[in-house]
Amino acid sequence: MGILKAVVVLTLIPTVLLSVLWRAILDSDSNNPFIQCILDNSLPYHPISSAIYTPQSSAYSSVLESYIRNLRFNESWTTKPFLILTALHESHIQAAVTCGKSHGVRMKIRSGGHDYEGLSYVSNAPFFLLDMFNLRSIDVDIESETAWVQTGATLGEVFYRIAEKSKTHGFPAGVCPTVGVGGHVSGAGYGNMMRKYGVSADNILDAVIVDSHGRLLDRQSMGEDLFWAIRGGGGASFAVIVAYKIKLVRVPERVTVFQVEKTLVEDATDIVDQWQHVSSNLPEELFIRLMLDVVKSRQSGEKTVRASFISLFLGDSDSLLSVMNQRFPKLGLSKSDCIEMSWVKSVLFWYNIPLDTDNKVLLDRTPPTLNYLKRKSDYVREPIPRAGLESIWKKMIELETPRMYFNPYGGKMAEIAAEEIPFPHRAGNLWKIQYIANWKEAGVETANHYIDLTRKLHEFMTPFVSKNPRQAFLNYRDADLGSNYHAKGLYEEARVQGMKWFMGNFYRLVKIKTEVDPSNFFCYEQSIPLLPSQENLDASV
Repeated sequence: MGILKAVVVLTLIPTVLLSVLWRAILDSDSNNPFIQCILDNSLPYHPISSAIYTPQSSAYSSVLESYIRNLRFNESWTTKPFLILTALHESHIQAAVTCGKSHGVRMKIRSGGHDYEGLSYVSNAPFFLLDMFNLRSIDVDIESETAWVQTGATLGEVFYRIAEKSKTHGFPAGVCPTVGVGGHVSGAGYGNMMRKYGVSADNILDAVIVDSHGRLLDRQSMGEDLFWAIRGGGGASFAVIVAYKIKLVRVPERVTVFQVEKTLVEDATDIVDQWQHVSSNLPEELFIRLMLDVVKSRQSGEKTVRASFISLFLGDSDSLLSVMNQRFPKLGLSKSDCIEMSWVKSVLFWYNIPLDTDNKVLLDRTPPTLNYLKRKSDYVREPIPRAGLESIWKKMIELETPRMYFNPYGGKMAEIAAEEIPFPHRAGNLWKIQYIANWKEAGVETANHYIDLTRKLHEFMTPFVSKNPRQAFLNYRDADLGSNYHAKGLYEEARVQGMKWFMGNFYRLVKIKTEVDPSNFFCYEQSIPLLPSQENLDASV
């Protein structure tokens, strides 16, 4: 049974049976045309056979599970890919795109596997997985202050390779070292230098991609529209991103960090209130994240809210203390709270790794712990009234599990135009909220319980966050915002969620998507849709 015929037959079968039946078709045909196509389209001097894993391969499960970062999507009932291709060369990506398109099969693209809803390696339709983890070369050029980074590299590897060559250079990216470059950059990932240098995608100079025609293109040959789209619009909607050329940024030889914790009886409400009025107006070299969670009071043993302030300052501790005493005195920061260190060592501090650990720990690609988790996001444009803060404390204590991280904006984030790249959340935003729930127990009922708690906190925050639309951050993947393949008639649904992520930039993304991928090959549950007229044409093919 050929794959094209199989596609027609499988579309008539309930979704729950698709993956099993598709796998059976592949296993029963020793001359599988899809696999044969991949073999035929590979170059003899870059053999591809060792990069192909089917469910019958002994290493299939370990390859699939090695980059699953949310245990919710590592259950026995989770839909699995009918084939995994762990590309070893750009030509392998070209073969995957060419054959996936010609045989009408869906492709998922995974770099680090940190997307919160598993959209890069889970699907409700038959699919194969293009895994990028083998493509992780990093070429740092300090003289030009740039680096070429393949998208299968992790942020930790990037930080380490930069620090190998310079004590005064870094890159503005996330604080979790095991996150993959591909999804992080293409979705406008950020870090604790964003108030100084913007998000990662603001610091991209060039890229290499494989487009929907299987062509290997750079910035010049892909054109400025597509280059714009893959810097914050989510690369997997447009192409396979092979590598980014990043712009290194200057950092001092010594930076300063601190973490200070206060509970409600330690005047946390007053301190949080001052934080929200000053955090986005501090010098751009200073980033202070506010983390809110529920703990037991040391005094009474009862549940209370804890406010933790964790900071990176691109300067020495004396300069930091001077700023804090003038601008944020309620925190009561002291010299003993401040730790001076190299910029690369601050990555360990933020990831809660002991500071005496060798920096080579950044080369570890697996997180120290894995959890079941749910995430959501919001943007705040006005300070929350004190009465509002007190109501939030009560709600958090009631729900107990969900936490919130407040990440301040301002500085460079307010200076870059909302249309510069697809990521639009710039001037006017005071901070972004990440809602966080982690748990250790398996099972659907347990997951539903914690997901419901997170949704309840998110709903409670409605009066305090952005409106019309209620904005959200693309890289904090949230299936609650919608999940579809943009089949006929679903453009409007895609537009509703797209406006939350991209605001007015959504329409330009749709236009570019329609131009560069008119057959909608690069399609997943939350991808950019085609223009409605093209969408209808595509659905009729």
